[in-house]
Amino acid sequence: MELLWKAALQGVVQGIAEFLPVSSTSHLLLLGELLDFGQEHKDFFYFFNIVIQFASMLAVVIYFRKILIPFDMFRDRELRGRTFLLWGKMLVGVFPILVIGAAAAKLGWVDWLQSRPMVMAAALFAGGLLLLKIESWCRHENPVQDIAGLSCRIAFLIGLIQCLAIVPGTSRSAATIIGALALGLARPLAAEYSFLLAIPTVTAASAYSMLKFHSHLTTQEWYALGVGFLVTFLVSLGMVSWLMRFIRQHTFQVFGWYRMALAVVVALSILLSR
Repeated sequence: MELLWKAALQGVVQGIAEFLPVSSTSHLLLLGELLDFGQEHKDFFYFFNIVIQFASMLAVVIYFRKILIPFDMFRDRELRGRTFLLWGKMLVGVFPILVIGAAAAKLGWVDWLQSRPMVMAAALFAGGLLLLKIESWCRHENPVQDIAGLSCRIAFLIGLIQCLAIVPGTSRSAATIIGALALGLARPLAAEYSFLLAIPTVTAASAYSMLKFHSHLTTQEWYALGVGFLVTFLVSLGMVSWLMRFIRQHTFQVFGWYRMALAVVVALSILLSR
């Protein structure tokens, strides 16, 4: 029973933090330390955090289903062309992280960075500062308002900026949103493209991690995995819907302040534990 409620709580945190520019990885790692899954479930905890990311991606697909797979796309040639172009822009955006992320993992940079918690704290603070200032620093007279106006070149550059998420604490969504705003996208479109780009990015990263993971789950762990997946999906679906409404009327500054406060808490906890 204890493992079930821990899995449910982890699912809530994943569902909330995955799409907010606050670094879901940082929150999952911190919560994992607090919950203390123990040596018995250590491998399961790693596997669990990978699998529930698929639940978040499923929520994005469901929310954006009308633009990802329009009902009439196979009967309407123009609509089909726009849909294929959207898929192409998603693939262009994910290409840099597939290459650079794979190289970083192969060279051991990812593990090296994740073993240095002060790097996470610094990345949280720097990302928070950027979220506070990015919209005033990068004002555009005619920002791109819809996905049709997003060029493949800009999509690629946003994907390149997304590679900063290799650094723990950076946040994939924060990197893509900040990059998109700096490159001339309107706030709602920056968030939308960040969500859409998460589908191939997180799916590829999770699939790669799962291929490296070999373990047999107990019956209790399978139940916990199911609970975590369902909770993550439901919370993620609600968060995507809420955030798309929120950013139409508000800036990302509140997330910037939150990141900076969290960075201070993380840094202090690291210093006090030494």
